[in-house]
Amino acid sequence: MNEEIIIAGFGGQGVLSLGKILAYSGIMENLEVSWFPSYGPEMRGGTANVTVILSDERISSPVLNVYDTAIIFNQQSLDKFEPKVKPGGLLLYDPNGITRHPERTDIDIYQIEATKEAVALGSTKVLNMVALGAYLKIKPIVKFENVMKGLKKSLPERYHHLLPLNENAIKIGMEKVKLIRKADHVNA
Repeated sequence: MNEEIIIAGFGGQGVLSLGKILAYSGIMENLEVSWFPSYGPEMRGGTANVTVILSDERISSPVLNVYDTAIIFNQQSLDKFEPKVKPGGLLLYDPNGITRHPERTDIDIYQIEATKEAVALGSTKVLNMVALGAYLKIKPIVKFENVMKGLKKSLPERYHHLLPLNENAIKIGMEKVKLIRKADHVNA
């Protein structure tokens, strides 16, 4: 198993945290893990992305040009990373603020209204957990209990009272993810 993931959006959307939780979850499952963040000088509102690699073999480099999965939270990231998903790969996106939806036909495209669901839960800060739940429903590459352990490890102790809210957000993401288009499979 080798899963190469890009998670991208605006700073403040929990992009790096989502990647960190996936990385911690992979470590707890004895996988080889790489977590490689990239963000502009702005803390909130600037673009941020993180590459996460989970593998049962050694990882040669954290730097990737193409990805198995893209989890996208804004138009700028969709424009940049949609072309970089490997044919047959997965693109999961939040349609909030998206003006041009994904157009590729050689990848699986899923949608999760993460922002809308997070608002309904009373905290926009859990939109990343809604998206994580959607991703794990599509590709259950790490166990739910390890995700919760990873979440507990990545959240400062003063925020541990928010663990039930985050757990609920993950479960809602699992329930509400929608398939938009399956990849067209071309016979070679």
